[in-house]
Amino acid sequence: MVQTLPQPAPLKPGVLRIIPLGGIGEIGRNMTVFEIDSKLLIVDCGVLFPEEHQPGIDVILPDFGYLRDRLDDIIGLVLTHGHEDHIGGVPYLLKLKAEIPLLGSALTLAFVEAKLKEHRITPYSMVVSEGQHETLGGFNLEFIAVNHSIPDALAVAIRTKAGSVLHTGDFKMDQIPLDGRLTDLRAFARIGEEGLDLFMSDSTNADVPGFTPLEKDIGPVIENVIARSKGKVVVASFSSHVHRVQQVIDAALANDRKVVLVGRSMVRNMQIALEMGYLTAPLDVFVDLAKATSYPENKLVYMCTGSQGEPMAVLARMVNLDHQITIGEGDTVILASSLIPGNENAVYRVIDGLTKLGANVVHKGNAKVHVSGHAAAGELLYCYNILKPKNVMPVHGEYRHLIANGKLAEQTGVPHERVLITEDGWVVDLVDGIAQVVGGVECGLLFVDGKTVGKVTEEDLKDRRVLAEEGFISIFCVIDAKDGRVKIGPEIRARAFAEEDNVFNDVKPLIERALAEAAGEGVRDPYALQQVIRRTIGTWVNKAHRRRPMIIPVVIAE
Repeated sequence: MVQTLPQPAPLKPGVLRIIPLGGIGEIGRNMTVFEIDSKLLIVDCGVLFPEEHQPGIDVILPDFGYLRDRLDDIIGLVLTHGHEDHIGGVPYLLKLKAEIPLLGSALTLAFVEAKLKEHRITPYSMVVSEGQHETLGGFNLEFIAVNHSIPDALAVAIRTKAGSVLHTGDFKMDQIPLDGRLTDLRAFARIGEEGLDLFMSDSTNADVPGFTPLEKDIGPVIENVIARSKGKVVVASFSSHVHRVQQVIDAALANDRKVVLVGRSMVRNMQIALEMGYLTAPLDVFVDLAKATSYPENKLVYMCTGSQGEPMAVLARMVNLDHQITIGEGDTVILASSLIPGNENAVYRVIDGLTKLGANVVHKGNAKVHVSGHAAAGELLYCYNILKPKNVMPVHGEYRHLIANGKLAEQTGVPHERVLITEDGWVVDLVDGIAQVVGGVECGLLFVDGKTVGKVTEEDLKDRRVLAEEGFISIFCVIDAKDGRVKIGPEIRARAFAEEDNVFNDVKPLIERALAEAAGEGVRDPYALQQVIRRTIGTWVNKAHRRRPMIIPVVIAE
């Protein structure tokens, strides 16, 4: 659903305003702005990875437009956990103002600071932990432990004079977590007893019935797959999934194999996790990639990125025979992750390519090698019954997930009109215990293309898709500036058109005739003549070949 809303009225004193700038109706680029009495608090600042129809794009950021003129009003950026869809946009925001304070757990900030170091930004960071309270401006913050697929995840309770909000970040309720760190339901219950005005909860698995399976059940499956593997083993996962890497290390040790970390982000993050004690392993289990060739292939497990089929990640490069690690008969590849919506085609292409190379590919579809990090419907119902929120605003999910989460809230007694299904850029005001949509602000996609941020537009992407799918035709002509007569040309060149150059012999007379007619009417302006050429060849190529290539005419008058 796309709906344009009017600009909201100026914010009144004592009213809490909530503006999602990303993460609503999508899995990624999570970012929410909270405002009261002219002070802004931000929760998360992540990236979204591009889809096939966005060629050349590296990542997609939340729209910072709403914040550009208000950077001095930002009193803090709370980071709920260390996944890219929650922290990946931080360097780009801090390039606008480096002094914005960052608040997060020890591991989250360590991941962020390593990323910021690559951008030559030194942040102002404040490490917080569960049970801690901090006051920033008109916001009193309480940090609450939640269980997720990365250690040290936090929910945040935001208390203001206008009311209280609980933002879960990403969470689930694994009752036997690998690190022993449970989602703090006692804190949830206490907040519910106080009275919760607005609950903003993770919606990713709201349409999945029951409860999310236990992480501990994955380890034995991975160990068994490795034990049955005769050649090298490659495990692909997110570079921040510390729990999964721990399970792979344990399985490798049990099978007398060494572990090779592959990919810059994987090496960086796991080194941080080791140094901070979130990852436990004897140092001699690790082998540097450069030295891996000195070990028998059946004694190695490669831990790499690329589980989502990203074209430049390690796994896709292996498929394209563009990596020093080669895959062949007898090798095993484990995709230890869920499919992020929108990545299905890319992932299946990688699986197909690996299978063609002779590998045994193990993934969530044929073995229990991954469980989600997000609460399923049963867990969300549990939370609603504990919290009894007055208002609900589902976040973090595509539209169907938001709707499913809203219906769960209604089943537990939240009135339909108090369930807000919103979109990025919609403005919600909380006052006197009532949350309602009061307008919208401009909120689009901010594309990162190499070193360019925000300059690539949807129109640019449309041109790229045309070039990729339909090809390119250029036409060059020199005309006499006095009488409009064609002196040189038309010379036609094509790329990715899949036709011989002589095919254009049919259209050259049409172009010459169209230019002669224009000259007879007194047209001498090169731009106007370029349009004549574009219309002529565009009509011809559409009728004769049913194609719509990009057409670039060049006319020089002399």
